[in-house]
Amino acid sequence: MTGTINDGWISSQGPFVQRFERAFADYHGSAHGVACGSGTAALTLALRALGVGPGDEVIVPEFTMIACAWAVTYTGATPVFVDCADDMNIDVTRIEEKITPRTKAIMPVHIYGRRCSMAAIMDIAFEYNLRVVEDSAEAIGVRPVGDIACFSLYANKIITAGEGGICLTDDPRLAAQLAHLRGMAFTADHSFLHKKLAYNFRMTAMQAAVALAQVERLDDILAARREIERRYDLGLKDIPEVTVMPPRDVLWMYDIRAEHRDELRVFLEGEGVETRLFFKPMSRQPGYYTPEWPSLNASRFSADGLYLPTYTALTPADQDYVTGKIRSFYGTA
Repeated sequence: MTGTINDGWISSQGPFVQRFERAFADYHGSAHGVACGSGTAALTLALRALGVGPGDEVIVPEFTMIACAWAVTYTGATPVFVDCADDMNIDVTRIEEKITPRTKAIMPVHIYGRRCSMAAIMDIAFEYNLRVVEDSAEAIGVRPVGDIACFSLYANKIITAGEGGICLTDDPRLAAQLAHLRGMAFTADHSFLHKKLAYNFRMTAMQAAVALAQVERLDDILAARREIERRYDLGLKDIPEVTVMPPRDVLWMYDIRAEHRDELRVFLEGEGVETRLFFKPMSRQPGYYTPEWPSLNASRFSADGLYLPTYTALTPADQDYVTGKIRSFYGTA
């Protein structure tokens, strides 16, 4: 980041944003990267670039971060929710029943770093002539296959710029439209004639420099996180009250399901261990509330799930402390 300051490049201009876009795209095997201000901004740009707007519907998982639904709503379209499967990703077998003549796109989300069944989703998209926007906010390092993949660089993500996001695509026309919408839809001569509604969603050079430094060592970061996953798996096995969840393609957060979860959280907080709850089902959110709430897998996961401290610098001693406290709570220490 000192290079950006020394060279005077602190806004979105200069070489650092482009260097980050190129490095991130290359790492994921994509042709084009368009950086922006957040993961939510990336999702919104992706939907707009694909022409999603008022009157359209977008298939969204019931179990996800609300930013997915909000991005759809920002465009004027309507999110249509599909329950999750046992891996907490969107249940591919339930997608087709939610498709209508208004459906424009599917937004699969790689929950907690587990890759969705993308081959099946792409087959459905092909059959119904739909576009695919991958929410890869929690899956940095997973190669995308949809029309556009959207990543987050928020402070708790696998790599971070504090805030930030990036869209990846293999389509040069989509990349150009993403960049156009990101930068207030300026014309080529940068006159102040703006022909469409757009956004100031640009990433700063300082953010890009911070993110670029981490892309350059992303293999090591992902390997360190795989080791964290392995140690948690070992430390939590054979506790009847704890369900160790399926392996992740990349580790964003180490998630478990636990009996007496709320009491466990209070106990761990008292021992200096911070945890987080699983996502709430979208149909329970005030903005998307559904009075006739069906029985959902998402509700089961939300009721007893939490994730444990997960960051690249987490030490074996830190993990031993966490798993030891959990065993102590359940009387299996």
